[in-house]
Amino acid sequence: MAAPLPIAVLVSGTGTNLQALLDSVHGQEAAVVAVASNVHDATALERARDRGVATAVFPRAEHADRAARDAAMAAWLHEQGTRLVVLAGYMELLSPAFLDRFPERVINVHPSLLPAFPGLHAVEQALSYGVKVFGVTVHFVDAGLDSGPVILQRALELPAVKSPEEVLAELRPLEHTLLPEAVRLFARGALGWDPANPRRVTIAPVGHAAHAGEAADG
Repeated sequence: MAAPLPIAVLVSGTGTNLQALLDSVHGQEAAVVAVASNVHDATALERARDRGVATAVFPRAEHADRAARDAAMAAWLHEQGTRLVVLAGYMELLSPAFLDRFPERVINVHPSLLPAFPGLHAVEQALSYGVKVFGVTVHFVDAGLDSGPVILQRALELPAVKSPEEVLAELRPLEHTLLPEAVRLFARGALGWDPANPRRVTIAPVGHAAHAGEAADG
C-alpha cells in the first residue's frame, strides 16, 4: 500500500469537515500533517490538536498584506511536507502566488452546485432565488471565486426548506462524504483532465492513474 498522502487543511470555524477527514482518510489514504487558520480561536484548531496534528494561525492583521500572509502560510505548509491543501470552511481567498506554490493541489468544498451561487452565503443566495434543489461541490481552486474545475458534486431535493440552517444541516453529511472521497481520489492518482475540455476533471478507474494524480506522486 502506498504511503499516505500528506495533506494540510485550512479552516476558519468549527471544523466539522476537518473532523470528517480526521475520522475517515487520516491514517489511511492520507495523513493530515498540518492545520492552518486565519482565526486564533477557531474550534477546528482544537480538533486538530486533539489528534496531535501541527497547527498554526495566520491572521491577515498580523501581516503586511494578504500576499505576505499567504507566503508565510505556504512556507509553513511546505515545512510540514504538505502535498495537497484542502480548504474546509476557510473563509478567505488565496493569493495567486499561494496557488502557484501548490499547482493543481488545492481543493475546496462549497455548499452549492457550482457554478450556481459562488462566494459567501451560497445557501442564502439559493434560498433567495427560490431553488428546490441544493447541493455540494468539491472543486480545484483557481484564482477566481469558486470558479475552479469541479471534482465531485451531489444534489439534494429540498422543496420545503425555509432557512439556511435547515439547508446546511441537510448538506453537511454530503460535505462529509464528498470531501474525503475527493482526497482519496487525489491520493490514488485518479484525477485527470479531459483533453477535449481542460475544465472537465476525469476520474480514472481503480488501478489507473490520471494526470492530476501523477502530479501528486511526482
